[in-house]
Amino acid sequence: MADDALRWLARGEEHLPAGPADWLSPAEAARAAGMRFAKRRVEFLVARWTAKEAMRLLYPAEPAELEVRHHPTGAPEAYLRGRPLPVGISLTDRAGWAVCLLGLDPGAVGCDLELVEPRTPGFVADYFTPAERAAIGADPALLPNLLWSAKESALKVLRTGLRRDTRSVEVTLGDRTCDGWHALTVRAVEGTVMPGWWRRYGDFVLTVATARPAPPPEPLEDPPALSSAIPAHSWLSRPLTERPR
Repeated sequence: MADDALRWLARGEEHLPAGPADWLSPAEAARAAGMRFAKRRVEFLVARWTAKEAMRLLYPAEPAELEVRHHPTGAPEAYLRGRPLPVGISLTDRAGWAVCLLGLDPGAVGCDLELVEPRTPGFVADYFTPAERAAIGADPALLPNLLWSAKESALKVLRTGLRRDTRSVEVTLGDRTCDGWHALTVRAVEGTVMPGWWRRYGDFVLTVATARPAPPPEPLEDPPALSSAIPAHSWLSRPLTERPR
């Protein structure tokens, strides 16, 4: 894998293996078993399966040998047979789908998946800078979700997540396009600059941010599953998971 290459993979609920989740590591299985709410458990399983599918395309191994652990900040880290892999990893999930981004160094990448859906004026006023609010007026359907997604991607690179004020990072959309991706830049108030890319797939918008310049992400499969993805909310039919007897 080239030093500056970014690779990504998407999977949905429909791709989860049937039967027992013996593809999880013991620690992952224990975590999943403790999840009471179906929404959280489904999101966890879809994200973990997506990560393992992506990792084993670059680092061939059995799914249970590949593991996503967490840095003390909560950021994901890729492991193989108990040893850290020398690659950055970011995970995101939304509406029954997950994306795993791999590339650069550990902690140097972030990605986020959002639905293109209505956002309230209050949401825009509370979470965006004045410049971003002005830009959103040009496309109030796409841009609130796109800019929000880019902020989340950047906050993952900063390893703070939403613990940090979203107005402390500002997104600028660029004119450059490459292989269907559009350039963006996220600047933090302390001066950190994170380049990135965005692309729309139907009802979804996917963004990435990186600690240093990188080419647009390349899918680990062609066409990517996200290109035909339909949002899903299967957990609504059974909000609580069944406890083992």
